[in-house]
Amino acid sequence: MPAVIFDCDGVLADTERFGHLPAFNQTFQEFGLPVRWSEEEYGEKVRIGGGKERMRSLLTPDFVEEAGLPTGAEALGEVVARWHRRKTEIYVGIIASGAIPPRPGIHRIIEEAAAAGWILAVASTSAEESVRSVLERAAGADLAQRFGVYAGDVVQHKKPAPDIYELAVAGLHADRDRTIVIEDSSNGLLAARAAGLTCAVTVSGYTRDEDFTDAALVVSSLGDPGTDTEVIADPFGLAPRPFVRLADLDALLSTAGSPA
Repeated sequence: MPAVIFDCDGVLADTERFGHLPAFNQTFQEFGLPVRWSEEEYGEKVRIGGGKERMRSLLTPDFVEEAGLPTGAEALGEVVARWHRRKTEIYVGIIASGAIPPRPGIHRIIEEAAAAGWILAVASTSAEESVRSVLERAAGADLAQRFGVYAGDVVQHKKPAPDIYELAVAGLHADRDRTIVIEDSSNGLLAARAAGLTCAVTVSGYTRDEDFTDAALVVSSLGDPGTDTEVIADPFGLAPRPFVRLADLDALLSTAGSPA
């Protein structure tokens, strides 16, 4: 059976700008930290895979001193872990509120793929609790149970390393040549391709201008009836109109093939 593996943030929902960013900033405020990320600053932070890793990027000697943090590596690691646990709680609350809807076409494609018997999974560098909250919102509780979930610190190296996709393919017992990844970032594309997988990209607000040279398809979103999907790059001439269907993803698996 074919498999489709979704990234989470920016693919299932536009969670970076409206979920993660406010959750980070509320966490910083609650812990009395001298930082608030603007949308522009966070646009740079999203290039760092993983929430704890983004937090660790703050830990310059000057910041550690200003914030009154411990200087030992182990103690700092415990501090960051506390920050990240609280940030995850805040983020899950935002998702549970229903404030961030699924991106266009996501629920439709999931339903189509499930009905056709496709293998379903999500692979993300975000915390598993965060990923599951978004997945349940995007897919619905019943369909979410059909998914394999690969998230958080389950691999040593995060995207753009291929580890998370290698783990997902192995865990799903999926055929690499019949597996397509849906990503929104160049880091995700690099990870998928390094794992030998075909990758389609649905750009998000923070990633539209990134390099997607090796993608099999780049669109504004998967789209839904009543909306038009903008085709940004279509190297195999798929021409999905007016939106991307499951049959289009299947066709990409046949025409794009697996990378060398």
